[in-house]
Amino acid sequence: MPELRVTAPAKINLHLEVLGLRPDGFHELAMVMQTLDLADTLVIAPTADGAISLSTDAPDLPTGAANLIVRSAEQLRQRVGLPELGAAIRLEKRIPIGAGLAGGSSDAAAALVGLNELWGCGLEAAELHAIAASLGSDVPYCLEGGTRLCFGRGEILEPLPGARPAEAPDLGVLLIKHPDASVSTPWAYGRCRQLRGDFYLEGEADFAQRRDALRHGPLPVALRGEGPLPRLRNDLQAVVEPEVASVREGLALLRRAEGALAVAMSGSGPSLFALFPGPGAAAAAQRQLEADLARAGFQAWCCRCTGSGASLLPDAPQP
Repeated sequence: MPELRVTAPAKINLHLEVLGLRPDGFHELAMVMQTLDLADTLVIAPTADGAISLSTDAPDLPTGAANLIVRSAEQLRQRVGLPELGAAIRLEKRIPIGAGLAGGSSDAAAALVGLNELWGCGLEAAELHAIAASLGSDVPYCLEGGTRLCFGRGEILEPLPGARPAEAPDLGVLLIKHPDASVSTPWAYGRCRQLRGDFYLEGEADFAQRRDALRHGPLPVALRGEGPLPRLRNDLQAVVEPEVASVREGLALLRRAEGALAVAMSGSGPSLFALFPGPGAAAAAQRQLEADLARAGFQAWCCRCTGSGASLLPDAPQP
């Protein structure tokens, strides 16, 4: 079989609410996540030697057993009971590393999609979802992508009420990140517990009430194009922004952008974004802020919202 190409899109959090602590020690979350057209690409070819090899154009990225792509491949062939299956995987990296954009999780989801096809495993979506959930909280979402409500640790997915499948909001996104900035996700959640733990909800009944409030709140209405966009909520931003200078500076720059509908941090950061009425408005804002962003050392991307997650790319046209 010839090589396959799989796209692995980045995500942003349009809503991230920390509800409380679960019995397993993880935080219970209520989120809305959205995929973007900023994406990595996996190029996968079969091998006859039973080895899983990974190469990448990102020099700082480990390519051994600790990489989620390799772990995805190992989990998949273990699930189908065929340890002799092999693959050579090349990762073309566009999503910045350690940015709160689920780049590693999306790459893992792309590996599951591509290898399920390449190896002829025939696993259904529910089976891939189970493997994905064992790899990381964001990996199941990255399989599906689009605009989704995400609950539990992030692995419980629901479509927006009343939204048509695979229909993405018609929003432009200006995404920025300082290349030297990093935020530890465990630190961010630990700090959130320290500062906000007194306000955590307790028990499934309270969690269920907050989930229902999100389902029927103003954000899903706005994302269906039926109302104005509310102020975005990210409980981790409330604890990260005061302590990370680049997050404070980047948010201040984005808040000056003409036509911005909302500004927020994605996940635990340090990536930041502003939403606009369309891609043209996002591009205009990037031009407006270009000099200031460059002076402060920020990287910037203009993106569109997309309606799908990790997926096979069509064959490249033959010359």
